[in-house]
Amino acid sequence: MEILTPILIVGIIGLLAGVILAVASIVMAVPKDEKAEALEEILPGANCGACGYSGCPGYAAAMAKGEAKPGLCSPGGAEVAQKCAELLGGGEVEMEYKTALVHCLGSYDNTTDKMLYDGIQSCSAAAFLMGGVTSCRFGCMGLGDCQRACEYGAITVCNGLAQVDPAKCKGCSQCVAACPKGIISLVPLKKQAVVRCSSCDKAKGTMAVCKIGCIGCGKCMRTCPFGAITVENGLAQVDPQKCTACGQCVEACPRHVITML
Repeated sequence: MEILTPILIVGIIGLLAGVILAVASIVMAVPKDEKAEALEEILPGANCGACGYSGCPGYAAAMAKGEAKPGLCSPGGAEVAQKCAELLGGGEVEMEYKTALVHCLGSYDNTTDKMLYDGIQSCSAAAFLMGGVTSCRFGCMGLGDCQRACEYGAITVCNGLAQVDPAKCKGCSQCVAACPKGIISLVPLKKQAVVRCSSCDKAKGTMAVCKIGCIGCGKCMRTCPFGAITVENGLAQVDPQKCTACGQCVEACPRHVITML
């Protein structure tokens, strides 16, 4: 009895705990959205955030609630967009393709390094050393963090500058997250003017470290007939929704830092 009594007590406690947990799981259960779960199964599971939501579960939930439209998943492409649209009861869906863009032209032809760096070949590591190795504190360091983050081989580093091949880019935004300088962004994959610079220094400071950096002169903004360009913090920015790819800003830019995508 000295052995059986403790065993019996522990067994009863375990049984009661099991019943309480079972009842709690039923009472406190969160209702499942079967439509959201079905949409999540269709999505590629990259959880890259390129759609603007917190990964595939967040995007699927937003679509199920009618808060997001199909076609925002760049890695999934047109096939995934169409399947999501069919599940939601819609017809044809217009795919919104995006590509990564490096907002910098600071190759070794246009700028220099401010030090001889012999440390870990990583942009994130080099950024801790006086803000990075390049003369321009906003510029690409060319050590390849974005290249290593890209699963599709869309990024190469040449002459000290990362370059994106739009034909290979899936718009997954992994390179955006990997860049410690924050000079890579996703833009709509269409013909448009883009500013390939990230410098917010004053004109004199920019010209001292880069042959081609934006100096915020505003000529592009005054030239654009569609109001697609603004200048903030000494840096020109193009609104892709307003840009018609007329090319007038490209011709007007004295620094040749605006190009056509």
